[in-house]
Amino acid sequence: MQYRRLGSSGLQLSALSFGAWVTFGGQIPRGTARDLIAAAWDHGVNFFDNAETYGNGAAERLMGDVIADLRLPRDGYCVSSKVYFGAVDEPRPTQRGLSRKHVTDACHDALKRLRVDYLDLYYCHRPDPDTPVEETVWAMDALIRQGKVLYWGTSEWSATQIREAHKVARHHHLHAPTMEQPQYNLLHRERVELEYAPLYAEYGMGITIWSPLASGLLTGKYNAGFPEQARLGRQDNGWLRKLVIGEPEQHRVERARRFTALAAEFDVAPAPLAIAWCLRNPHVSSVILGASRVEQLLQNLQAIDLLERLDETCWHKVRVVAA
Repeated sequence: MQYRRLGSSGLQLSALSFGAWVTFGGQIPRGTARDLIAAAWDHGVNFFDNAETYGNGAAERLMGDVIADLRLPRDGYCVSSKVYFGAVDEPRPTQRGLSRKHVTDACHDALKRLRVDYLDLYYCHRPDPDTPVEETVWAMDALIRQGKVLYWGTSEWSATQIREAHKVARHHHLHAPTMEQPQYNLLHRERVELEYAPLYAEYGMGITIWSPLASGLLTGKYNAGFPEQARLGRQDNGWLRKLVIGEPEQHRVERARRFTALAAEFDVAPAPLAIAWCLRNPHVSSVILGASRVEQLLQNLQAIDLLERLDETCWHKVRVVAA
């Protein structure tokens, strides 16, 4: 495993981390969840990502239970939560958003579910148009000063919104956001590579990226269509399909087909190749992996080896073929 600093902070995260989105709290049984976290830990993963909204808190409860069962040393791993969407169906106004109240309540609830005394990383899951950024920055700063959060950050905020948070923090001498958690993969690159480009040096911002496989599109599983039982084929995931595929729909599918064909030419699996490509970006602090089977996770962890094994000519072909 490689370890990378979270931006300009001193925190060392595993270059590949493990997240609970979609799978924990509904899709997989407890035994599988335990095996996945154990396998990740045994292969050097030290960052486990979660959020209040994943399974309405069930994902955090499952992760906390499994980590406690495995007796992982608290000083050996980092765990995160994210706040905004709430942890109940049809949340009331104070049960969602980035108000001081919900940011604080959600933190306390996450601590209980994850069975920890503090969160290593705490993200604002989306920007909140109904709450002043200043209020959210003050709330995060208070949690850090109370020892309940070590680093706070954002997820899918615009560069302008991140700048505003830093401006507030600087003016009031508060803790500023350390990291952002954006979607980043071969088919979704603009925000990380262009919009955020000035922020890395200016604020020392690190990024922990999600969806390195474009929700499976880059594995080739959708090359021949979208089966109903697959994630992007399910009716209730129409919003996700639109997010991943974009418009026009066929364009990204064709790019994914070209990429998987190139992976076959290299005689490597497309999933670890796509993940390794993300790792080549020096601003990526950690790539968050998701998996429903241990075999799937172990294959994805091979990205570390591919990063060293393939030469610049190969990586140039990857970038060109997916463009």
